[in-house]
Amino acid sequence: QVQLQESGPGLVKPSQTLSLTCTVSGGSITTSSYAWSWIRQPPGKGLEWMGVIAYDGSTYYRPSLKSRTSISRDTSKNQFSLQLSSVTPEDTAVYYCARWDSAFYDYWGQGTQVTVSS
Repeated sequence: QVQLQESGPGLVKPSQTLSLTCTVSGGSITTSSYAWSWIRQPPGKGLEWMGVIAYDGSTYYRPSLKSRTSISRDTSKNQFSLQLSSVTPEDTAVYYCARWDSAFYDYWGQGTQVTVSS
């Protein structure tokens, strides 16, 4: 059973960088054919895909967030991370990590609330 767990600060000040880590257990982030995504849901809005890091380390980002987003991984810890720079209150959301199984997201973390506020 694959499990994903997000971790990181729940409160970030405007203009700072939001940093979250997703720890994966029960499966390797380097296993072929899988990709590992960050997805968020602002209050009252739908899910928004932010970006992905594939099993080979390649990354892809939402165009509107590309200039502020970086996804990286630590294969020794079986973790992948999100950094979102220059945050504003509009970046307040529940942030999820999830595994993409070529056709759908089959495993999700429970989500972590991040609030951007001074």
